[in-house]
Amino acid sequence: MLKIPISIPALPFRFKLIDAIVLIFIISILSLIIYVASGWRYEMQPSVEISLDPANIPIYSMNSLLRIFLAYILSLVFSIWYGYTANRSRLHEKVMIPLLDILQSIPVLSFLPGVVLAMIAIFPHRRLSIELASILLIFTGQVWNMAFSYYNSINTIPKELIEVTKVFRLSRFVKFFRLDLPFSAIGLVWNSMMSVAGGWFFLMACEMFVLKDRDFRLPGIGSYIQTAANHGDMMHVLYGIGTMIFLIIILDILIWRPLVAWSQKFRMETVQAEDERESFVLNVIRKSSFVEKINCLFVRITKKFEVFYDRISSNSKTPLAWLRKVIKIILFIATIVAISWAGLRAIKLFLSLSVEAYLSVFTAAGFSILRTSAALLIATLWTVPLGVYIGMNPKAARILQPIVQVVASIPATAVFPVILLFLIKLGGGLAMGSIFLMLLGTQWYILFNVIAGASAIPQDLKETAQLYGLKGIRKWKVLILPGIFPYLVTGLITATGGAWNASIVSEYVTFGGETMKTRGLGSLISESTVSGDFGLLLVSTVVMAFIVVCVNRLAWKRMFAIAQEKYRLE
Repeated sequence: MLKIPISIPALPFRFKLIDAIVLIFIISILSLIIYVASGWRYEMQPSVEISLDPANIPIYSMNSLLRIFLAYILSLVFSIWYGYTANRSRLHEKVMIPLLDILQSIPVLSFLPGVVLAMIAIFPHRRLSIELASILLIFTGQVWNMAFSYYNSINTIPKELIEVTKVFRLSRFVKFFRLDLPFSAIGLVWNSMMSVAGGWFFLMACEMFVLKDRDFRLPGIGSYIQTAANHGDMMHVLYGIGTMIFLIIILDILIWRPLVAWSQKFRMETVQAEDERESFVLNVIRKSSFVEKINCLFVRITKKFEVFYDRISSNSKTPLAWLRKVIKIILFIATIVAISWAGLRAIKLFLSLSVEAYLSVFTAAGFSILRTSAALLIATLWTVPLGVYIGMNPKAARILQPIVQVVASIPATAVFPVILLFLIKLGGGLAMGSIFLMLLGTQWYILFNVIAGASAIPQDLKETAQLYGLKGIRKWKVLILPGIFPYLVTGLITATGGAWNASIVSEYVTFGGETMKTRGLGSLISESTVSGDFGLLLVSTVVMAFIVVCVNRLAWKRMFAIAQEKYRLE
């Protein structure tokens, strides 16, 4: 059955060597964060020069890591809030899930003008404005698959477990903390890895961008690679990519492997797997009395908060209940005003375009549909078998998981010219080469979700299949495909958005000071961002979002309903 966190008894504190190491590590990380963030208060320079001297790589790396970390924390909080709120009522679901469809289909560059101009208006003349804009852009590239994963997980919780929470009259907070969050842990961990990999993938576009006639740059490993690529300097591009790969491997060892091993305790099974995932770092951390004390403190705070929440939720006439209602009304009015203002601005931009411009957008959409469909088909064909192999074999996962994570995080845009030259020799040019780059940007969404799905198949079901002698195609039909189906649908939904997002960097490529482009919606969006043609940018983005939403409504939503009704673990 599902394992729910329980309180840990207080133990006498014995300071060990590992406690000193943990303390030094935490203090070092906090010091680095404060040192890097201290540079954000300075005035915004008209044009920041990115030095290609390798001596600057460590400080650039620290800047990029901090941006990705803050964007990830923001993504995690937003995903849980969004998925939880959407699941609370049918009305929320009907509004929020289609909106999530639209938001995940909007490319990073389409958020660029609004986010950058808003941040500059809030913090004029400060570098903090561009830093916040960069973090929000990374956030838009990370958050959607995590939100879909959390929503999908809590929608497929077995009915028996939900009934148990009703029988024991658990409050919403207790149910969230004791059931929803543990049940969604595996999917969230794997999608977090995918999100951070997506953050690395779009880092170049988020740290160095051109908006109309202004060139915005921030010191970071993404802008370092982009500057080297603009100069056609492959040696420094390789320095930047090598550093990025090194950081990804360190993050995998220190964060993702421990998290994957820890999340396995939330699998639904009555039989323990023979070969559990392990992490050296997690084993060491578990021996630390300091970490154990923090864990005990966290459990005590959580219990007090549960009691506090039960008290205020049982009395609807408390001052906090009135405060919640007032905040909701203010937020509702502010949302209506903001939507009305944005709607009027959008109508003005729509009217500014000619008929020829609209025709070029629809023609470009046709080319991009063909490319994204091809990329999704190829991605599904190879990621499903590999994801199942990694997810159901802990030994293979120990070797292949870090390799997949590293390859998924490499910004393909940096090495794309080399790949493109190879593909042009084969024939097809950028029109065909962009399919390959879309594939590099989208296949990981499916692979990571399939790995999560295969990892979550209960051990007792695997052993039952083994007892009945299920093998080959029959095993896939009876055990594997039903087991991974909800995760596969989530992966396909986010991969569709990812493919369209990748089109902005695959149909419009800059390297060595030269720009190569092919006909497509991604190319139109990139071109209109650089030229500051906000009318064309808005129409292209709306058409792209409309296509993705139609695909999701016609195909993926039906499959999602099947996943909820037919392939829920009961």
